[in-house]
Amino acid sequence: MLALACSAPGHAQVVAGSAKAVDGDTLEVSGRRVRLFGIDAPESDQTCQKDGATWACGQVAAQQLSSLIEGQHVECRGSGVDQYGRMLAVCSAGPEELNEVMVEQGWAVAYRQYSDNYIAAEARAKANHLGMWSSTFMLPSDYRHSKLPPVPAPAVASRQRSSAQPPQWTGGCLIKGNRNRRGEWIYHLPGMPYYEQTRAEEMFCTEAQARAAGYRRAIVRQ
Repeated sequence: MLALACSAPGHAQVVAGSAKAVDGDTLEVSGRRVRLFGIDAPESDQTCQKDGATWACGQVAAQQLSSLIEGQHVECRGSGVDQYGRMLAVCSAGPEELNEVMVEQGWAVAYRQYSDNYIAAEARAKANHLGMWSSTFMLPSDYRHSKLPPVPAPAVASRQRSSAQPPQWTGGCLIKGNRNRRGEWIYHLPGMPYYEQTRAEEMFCTEAQARAAGYRRAIVRQ
């Protein structure tokens, strides 16, 4: 469920037909993998905690999505793909928009880095203690980051490089690494606030490359 490759669906492509849930925010519709745009569900192996007990919230989220599409004709509209080749889309099953329902029922969170469409739905789920909000849980994006291997020693040592060193540009890569005046190493994705204004010391193709070089993702505040 990692980084999305575009900021929002644009000129719509449509896939429709019977569907099955791959996980809490991914479908297979008529043989095509589709990532539900603007939401982020727990990973398949992710767990949550409630009353001192651990439960498989990632698996339950996938089951909830599966129940929403069971026996339904699913239609997905979107454009572009993520880094895994999945179509980015807003999908519906009958009258229900799946992206919104999954967030409103508490089985996914609003993926604020890419869209603000589902922040209100998330607030309702949180206020009503629905789904994951009845438990203690780690944001799916934080969970994925926690599973990454430690930053190798050479990358840590790279923090000692002079800020005067010429920028390291990688053709076609759009993630900007910036070192601010407080000594923080932060990377910015296209579509994030201040991306255009950010001066890049280094450019990266993936978030994993940026983190391996010692940078952290910029915090997006709503």
